[in-house]
Amino acid sequence: MPLYEHVFIARQDLSNAQAEALIEHFGTVLSDNGGQVLNNEYWGVKTMSYKINKNRKGHYAYLRTDAPAPAVLEMERLMRLHEDVMRVLTIKVDSHEDGPSVQMQKRDEREGRGDRGDRGDRGDRPPREDRGPREDRGDRGGFSRDRR
Repeated sequence: MPLYEHVFIARQDLSNAQAEALIEHFGTVLSDNGGQVLNNEYWGVKTMSYKINKNRKGHYAYLRTDAPAPAVLEMERLMRLHEDVMRVLTIKVDSHEDGPSVQMQKRDEREGRGDRGDRGDRGDRPPREDRGPREDRGDRGGFSRDRR
């Protein structure tokens, strides 16, 4: 069967127990239709970058599944109809990674930026050649109070 990863965002006014019950509910929908949930993670309440349905925050949940396409379609349909679910994302993957997702790993365990080391002295910014001098500022660099 194909492997999928699902992320959904539930409303912020749900309790943690209700958000985790949603994960269980959609897992049973998959298992009733011939699929199985291999792993699930509750990522907690996170702030979104823009409002969705007048909400600034939401409960994020992540599912790793092994299910046939009709089971996934049915689960997605029920998620979109559920009033507590604001957004759904489903991705078909070739294989699941071992261990926790990137969201659940501690920052020091991530390999992203590595050691930045000593950056050295960067010095002052060079002058912008594409702009002329700014005589309107005077010596202060701002607006003059003597203007009338």
